[in-house]
Amino acid sequence: MRFGITMFVTDTTMGPGELAREAEDRGFDSIFFPEHTHIPISRTTPAPMGEPLPEQYRRTMDPFVALTVAACATTKIRLGTGICLVAERDPIVTAKEVASLDHVSGGRFVFGIGFGWNVEEMTDHGVDFRQRREITRECMLAMEALWTQNEASFDGEFVRFEPSWAWPKPVQQPRPPVLIGGGAGPKLFAHIAEYADGWIPIGARGVAAALPELRAAFEKAGRDPSNIEIVPCGSIPDPKKLEYFQSVGVTEVVVGITGGYVDEILPVLDDYAKTVAAFR
Repeated sequence: MRFGITMFVTDTTMGPGELAREAEDRGFDSIFFPEHTHIPISRTTPAPMGEPLPEQYRRTMDPFVALTVAACATTKIRLGTGICLVAERDPIVTAKEVASLDHVSGGRFVFGIGFGWNVEEMTDHGVDFRQRREITRECMLAMEALWTQNEASFDGEFVRFEPSWAWPKPVQQPRPPVLIGGGAGPKLFAHIAEYADGWIPIGARGVAAALPELRAAFEKAGRDPSNIEIVPCGSIPDPKKLEYFQSVGVTEVVVGITGGYVDEILPVLDDYAKTVAAFR
C-alpha cells in the first residue's frame, strides 16, 4: 500500500515546492493538490464536508502551477490533482497542461478529477450543474484524443475541435493515471470503468461495500478489475483505519494535512511518516 499527502496550498501556507520536497524526504509516494477557481460570496450550495466552508477554499492556489513548482523541487514523488474540476476548464488548454506537467516531471503526474459540488462556482464558468457529468466525460475523451493521436479531432455535444496537432504528448501512455472522485454508485462507477483507472473517494466510509459494484462495472466494460486503483483521499492515518484499508484492497492512502507554515507542518509530517511506515 502506497501513501501520499494532500493539503490546500494557499498564499498563507507552506509553499508547494518545500512541502513536496519534505514529503519526498520522508518517504511519501505522492502529493495531491485540490482546485477551486473561486468561491462566489452568494453561495447557497451546502458544502458536502459541512459548514462553515473553511477559508482555505477561497485561497486555493492553481493546482497545475503548484504541482509544477513541486515537480521542480523533487525527483520521484508522484504529483496529483485531488481533485481537478474538469467541467470548469477548457479541455484543449487542460490537455496541454496535463501533458506538459507529465513531460517536465518525467512521467510523475496523476490526474485526479471530479464533477464538483458548488453550483454557483460552476454557473460562473457557464456550466449547467445538471450536465456536469456529461461535460466532464466529453472533456476527458477529447483530452485523451489529444494525448494519444498525432492528428486529433472531436465532435461531441459540448466539445468540438477540428483535426489538430498537439505536443508534447504525456510521458505516460496512453495517458497519465486518471482517478475520479465522488460518492459510490452506478453513475460514478460507469464513468470510472469507461475512461479512468480508479476511484479517489473522500475518506473511507462505504468503500468496502461499494467495491464489488465497481469491480462489476469494470468487468462489464471488458476491463480487468484487478487493476483498479482505490485511493482514499483526506484520511487520518489512524493505525486501525490503515489496517482496514489494507484488508479491503486499497492501493494508496492519501492523508490530509491542515494548511499551515513550516513549523506547524513538519512535525505532522514526521508523525504521519512514522505511522505509515509499519504498513509499507
